[in-house]
Amino acid sequence: MGVNTLKAQEVRSPAVAGTFYSDDPEILSQEIFEFLAQAPKKKIEGKIVSIISPHAGYIYSGAVAAHAYKLIEGKKFDSVIVIAPSHHVSFNGVSIYHEGGYQTPLGIVPIDSKLSKKMMEQHSIIHYLSSAHTHEHSLEVQLPFLQTVLQDFKLVPIVMGNQNFKTCEILSQAIFNTIEGKNVIIIASSDLSHFHTHDQAGKLDKVLIDLVNNFDPEGLARELAKGNCEACGGGPIITAMLVAKKLGADKGKCLKYTDSGDVTKDRSRVVGYLAGILYKSNQSPSKDTKKKKGGTDLGFSEQEKKFLRRIAKSAIECKLENKKMPSLQVSEGRLKEKRGAFVTLHEHGRLKGCIGYIEPIKPLFETIREMALSAAFSDSRFTQVDKNDLKDLEIEISVLSPLKKIDDIRDIEVGKHGIYITKKFYSGLLLPQVATENNWDRKTFLEHACIKAGIAKNSWNKKGVEIYTFSADIF
Repeated sequence: MGVNTLKAQEVRSPAVAGTFYSDDPEILSQEIFEFLAQAPKKKIEGKIVSIISPHAGYIYSGAVAAHAYKLIEGKKFDSVIVIAPSHHVSFNGVSIYHEGGYQTPLGIVPIDSKLSKKMMEQHSIIHYLSSAHTHEHSLEVQLPFLQTVLQDFKLVPIVMGNQNFKTCEILSQAIFNTIEGKNVIIIASSDLSHFHTHDQAGKLDKVLIDLVNNFDPEGLARELAKGNCEACGGGPIITAMLVAKKLGADKGKCLKYTDSGDVTKDRSRVVGYLAGILYKSNQSPSKDTKKKKGGTDLGFSEQEKKFLRRIAKSAIECKLENKKMPSLQVSEGRLKEKRGAFVTLHEHGRLKGCIGYIEPIKPLFETIREMALSAAFSDSRFTQVDKNDLKDLEIEISVLSPLKKIDDIRDIEVGKHGIYITKKFYSGLLLPQVATENNWDRKTFLEHACIKAGIAKNSWNKKGVEIYTFSADIF
């Protein structure tokens, strides 16, 4: 069915034309062309996979959005996936408008029905709720820009009712599963902090910008949950980052940041706006530059390491298949020693779960089996491992040395030591490999350990804070 023959009830009419942007097509086109003309076309060494764009009225955020849209001007995509938050309707899950088209003053954008319906088949939380789309501006305001820079394209319009990390994971996997072999781009629609002073907004928004630049979706989810930054479309940004990582993207970049005070001149209550991109860089890491895990050698043989990995994998498989856990016959003395240990799970290079014992509570082989199950099925930050994940699941074991309290941070050797920080009822632990994988120096490592503990990042040198180091054999 062509665009001109779509039934009226299948076309979603514009809700904010005439308010958020002009309802006159000539004026609207002229405004967008002016925004694009003023935005620099920055050179990106790689392939853009996703765009982060604000969704306020064009008078406030149009010039910011242009910084991102300028970079895809004239490109051709099979489909454009726009992920937006719900401002007007409260509902569970995610809604996809899966038939017909979306109308703006510049014309009707046809829905990619085949792709939309395929996504909806991936999980029960992905469905269609008409009211989620009727008045939602956050998705609509992206379309005139897309119509201008891309001309003809098909649309997958997604509105998120829930924005928790599990929903982001489920949606990202559904998108990834359905776009294989297709040339698509993903648009994440979000404004940042709301109604703080200019200075307060700048501090909050810098946290989010740093996490985008560091390409850290898990960190962003954590900091949003703690209130250390704000974004009404945090879920769309996190989802776009998760999908982009699955597609091979390895870089995030803030192109432009400003707030509404630049337009209104009222700095007492502002809204923050970000234009950003996620892209796959042209740099391919060589064997020499591949990041090392860090830690230390605690003397485990290759046979012992393989045995512990088999225990972890077998435990997860038995749980998924509802089989009884096999009894373990362990004769090696080292594996029967009580040891602290963590099991970390990755899928396509993305963290899937990480849980462990800090103290030596149980024999090592029992700890590994128990922590493998906990990482796979009880880490509340992530969706549970399922049978489809098994073939791509990477299991990493970290056997810990005893904790050692330190009074001088110069005793921390980045690359060798992990950090455990406590303050009253708060505590946070980071394994040695976290610092090496992120190229952190000692101070940054301490700051992130504080953040993990739920205390201010500069608390590591404050009274009442205790710092412990440990090392780990990582395999």
